[in-house]
Amino acid sequence: MQQYLDLCQRIIDEGTWIENSRTGKRCLTVINADMIYHADKNEMPLATTRKSFWKAAIAELLGYLRGYDSAAQFRAIGCNTWNANANDNSDWLANPHRKGEDDMGFVYGAVARNYPKPDGGSVDLVRQVVDDLSKGIDNRGEIITFYHPASFHLGCLRPCMFQHQFSILDNTLYLNSYQRSQDVPLGGNFNAVQVFALLKIMAQITGLKPGKAYHKIVNAHIYEDQLELMRDVQLKREPMTLPQLNINPKIQSFEDLETWVTLDDFEVTGYQHHEAINYPFSV
Repeated sequence: MQQYLDLCQRIIDEGTWIENSRTGKRCLTVINADMIYHADKNEMPLATTRKSFWKAAIAELLGYLRGYDSAAQFRAIGCNTWNANANDNSDWLANPHRKGEDDMGFVYGAVARNYPKPDGGSVDLVRQVVDDLSKGIDNRGEIITFYHPASFHLGCLRPCMFQHQFSILDNTLYLNSYQRSQDVPLGGNFNAVQVFALLKIMAQITGLKPGKAYHKIVNAHIYEDQLELMRDVQLKREPMTLPQLNINPKIQSFEDLETWVTLDDFEVTGYQHHEAINYPFSV
């Protein structure tokens, strides 16, 4: 929690104002931030200086792993984060590749599960990594990526957290996640939960011990309409002890994740927090 608060204070103290053409708003911005999450100690990086609704973050992660490409699919598993980008993004609404209401296009998990090959066909990057890790294989390139620049015009949004690389050391699984851009007040906690949960899930279904997750954020920013709430409310609150994430031990395979797993299979215990803060969301 403290490393997150330190990043927020750094943005306020050192940030530069940047105009964002997509949202039409200014962002107070710094370049490069590195976070570490201790999955080995089950210290869930869930914000305690405001109430955080963690279930949507894990639901979105499940949708990515399943390759969902519709906001309706995400809603069905408890995640509403794609409604606006699928249905309220003016550029996407005018895009001839949009298939209709709730269509997200070729983004995130849809890319990773069907990554285009230059000679035709596609590769299921998620399945490939799961299979390798389950066999104890680490070729220094166990990478799941959502980033495919040649296909950006086919989706409603470029990926923000775009790549996850797994490594095995002494039967322990480590994760390095890379994020090109982050709305820190809203996305910071959301993305931290996803990185942490991804490592724990992947370790469980591959029979490995969870280690540490390393989360690199390149462009970290606070929107101008979020600044006052961050500076005058959240940063004045004292952090509390981090909670723990418990995953149903019956989840033993990638097929389980694809077929029957729901949010009921995840439980957060020991979560103490301050009141919620209603930060504005920018589409």
